[in-house]
Amino acid sequence: MTVFELGFMRPERLWALWALPVLLGVYGLLLWRRRSRRRQTTNLDVLFPRRRTWIRHISVVAAVLSLGSLALAWAMPNGYVEVPRQRATIFLVIDVSRSMAAEDVSPTRLDAAQTAAKEFVAELPAGFNVCLISFAGTATLLVSPTENRDQVNAAIDALKLAPATAIGDAIYAALDARVLIPPDPDSPDDPLPAAIVLLSDGATTMGRTSGPAAEQAGMLGLPISTIAFGTPYGVIEDRGFSQPVPVDRDELARVAKLSGGKAYSAESLDQLRDVYSNISRSVGYERVEQEVTERFVGYAVVLAVAAAAGIISLGARWP
Repeated sequence: MTVFELGFMRPERLWALWALPVLLGVYGLLLWRRRSRRRQTTNLDVLFPRRRTWIRHISVVAAVLSLGSLALAWAMPNGYVEVPRQRATIFLVIDVSRSMAAEDVSPTRLDAAQTAAKEFVAELPAGFNVCLISFAGTATLLVSPTENRDQVNAAIDALKLAPATAIGDAIYAALDARVLIPPDPDSPDDPLPAAIVLLSDGATTMGRTSGPAAEQAGMLGLPISTIAFGTPYGVIEDRGFSQPVPVDRDELARVAKLSGGKAYSAESLDQLRDVYSNISRSVGYERVEQEVTERFVGYAVVLAVAAAAGIISLGARWP
């Protein structure tokens, strides 16, 4: 779990942190006084030879930091931590336009997209619903929101190419499918969190524009993670002629921004796997505020042990 935006339930207790600079200042003053008498041999010089001075410094700093960590724990820190979601709905939207036949991504863009999509579905928590939508000139709902991974994988395997690209219609199809999301059995009156993951290699060529669709998705709380998949060098054969089909990232970036999502790009199967892995983590976890006092107590214990180990190592040299 990762902590973000650390706060304190009892911030008035943070005054105890003023002890840290005071203690370090006293230690610095003692060091200065000792150096001023360094020509004189003292018992301290005998006990702690100069070649081991750094151990003494580290021990003191560790002890002071341990006290600081305890002071922070006393103030009852809290923060946002990432915890796995138990339930959510993912709308997986995949472009099957003819440009996805380009072989700039081996074996083809579509084949690689199918492989990575199934791996992404497998990574999602078991309680997640997955809805599959394909689009070319029109958008098609292939699988309604379901926890049945086999059904989703079979539909991914069956994807077929078709002409044109209708990104806006694909987003609207996902928004329309929201009514098909099964209720949470534990909280049937509370809507499940949802997100759209849209993979494409081009820009809209027909249908409704994607901007208003992305804005509506954002207003409904459905951020769109877009994946621009392919390279600038893609080519397909069309009626005996080679037709360049470079990936178009601009429209997908705007869609992600307008919806409150994030735009990604990938030029290979491995890069696409990495993108899906990042998306899986972002949609599979939620940020929850909770007290993290124990964590700072643990830091204090570790630092105290380090300080004690240093003192013991110095003490072992005593006569």
